[in-house]
Amino acid sequence: MLTLERGYALLFGALLGLAIWKYGNPVILDQQITAPASSAEWLNEAWPIHWAGWTLLPVALAGLFLSLRPPAGPGGTPRSRWLIALPLVWLGWQFVSAVTTVDPELTRATLWEFAGCAACYFLARRLFARPAIWPWLLPGLFAGLIWCLIRAVDQHIYEYPASYEALVAGEHCGWTNFTAASFADLQANHLVIATNNGALVANPVFLKKFAQGRVSGTLVYPNALAQLLLLCGPLALSLAGSATRTLKPAVRGAVMVLSGFLTGAAFYFTGSKLGWLIALGVIGLYLLRRDWPRTLKIGAVAVILAGGLAGFGLRFHHYLANGATSVSARFDYWRAAVQTTAAEPLTGTGPGTFQRPYSRLKSPTAEMARLTHNDYLEQFCDSGLPGGLAYATWIALALFLAARRQGNTSDPAAFALLVGLAAWFTQGLGEFGLYIPALAWPAFTALGILTALPLAKSATKPVRC
Repeated sequence: MLTLERGYALLFGALLGLAIWKYGNPVILDQQITAPASSAEWLNEAWPIHWAGWTLLPVALAGLFLSLRPPAGPGGTPRSRWLIALPLVWLGWQFVSAVTTVDPELTRATLWEFAGCAACYFLARRLFARPAIWPWLLPGLFAGLIWCLIRAVDQHIYEYPASYEALVAGEHCGWTNFTAASFADLQANHLVIATNNGALVANPVFLKKFAQGRVSGTLVYPNALAQLLLLCGPLALSLAGSATRTLKPAVRGAVMVLSGFLTGAAFYFTGSKLGWLIALGVIGLYLLRRDWPRTLKIGAVAVILAGGLAGFGLRFHHYLANGATSVSARFDYWRAAVQTTAAEPLTGTGPGTFQRPYSRLKSPTAEMARLTHNDYLEQFCDSGLPGGLAYATWIALALFLAARRQGNTSDPAAFALLVGLAAWFTQGLGEFGLYIPALAWPAFTALGILTALPLAKSATKPVRC
């Protein structure tokens, strides 16, 4: 039966799906995203990120009103007040840090995003942390995920190869294969640039992107899609298994293989190196959870790790031969973040402002970066030691308590949610998902659910997933 609480969960899930569809860029890039001007742009292009906050605000206010009502069923009873105090301290310190920010525009956009993360977390703890409620979030969430994957498949099969061929052909024929309007769009989007001698050529950065075929779906870049798949993939596969439990074994097997293949193929074509390694850990967790003899489980994990690392070496051998340039770049970002924290230990340089000190501190040969590519270090350099410690402690404590409460649950969906969430926050060590609504809002909603979900019946031994 569709109750008021379930209806609100449906609405909130639709909001999360909309975020995946339209708000897949970092909030600090808001000024670079123009409002859609045609029906095609409304459907296919990303929306300005500041719209995300205004989209969430009325939904969050409705949730606040709903949370004042007594819960309709048994809910979780949080055992630690720290799970309420720490996020409030973290968010409050962001506003303190904003007073001394070096870039008010970047900080304003970031504060909207952080407030949205906190809203998702607290609303989830209060309204969705019941086994009868939180699954109602999934239709909208998975609708956004499926659309994102459709875009990713289209990018790999059609869009990127076609774009590459068109740009190469255009440069060879003097761009006569484009209309004046479409050529102007290419220039406006920097797909075509002018050289020092005034010649118009295809942007080599985009040519490389199209040639590599690394997909991103509706998100800002491939690693962001990998992070979304790490978060939602285990839950999607778990639900595919439970939904087909009553079907014939051959049909159920086909559905599971197809679901796993599509998710795995999309993940593979992101080309995410850190994501690959984290995915091996996720598979290992599931193998250790199987009801097998201990020796067999350890052997299976060893085989998966050996095979996965061998596959990593083959898949990325050109990258490794060239010196793992993205790893070297990240070390430069992290060095600058530590230096910034040491220089501004109390309030940092302001939420979302890493690019300002980095422009002064970066190595002469390093490319410019707008974010630290480490959500935890960025908290320290942007908001000082108080902000960084509050965030890191909150996340560590929340994951620890969620693992204790749900790590041996007999509910495979709850366990899948836990595994995906742990993988997402682990990838935060090398990415910036905290600053992307499409990634952060579902993650903090899941965190709120898992830290307040009632203790499920524990299994006396590992359960089959």
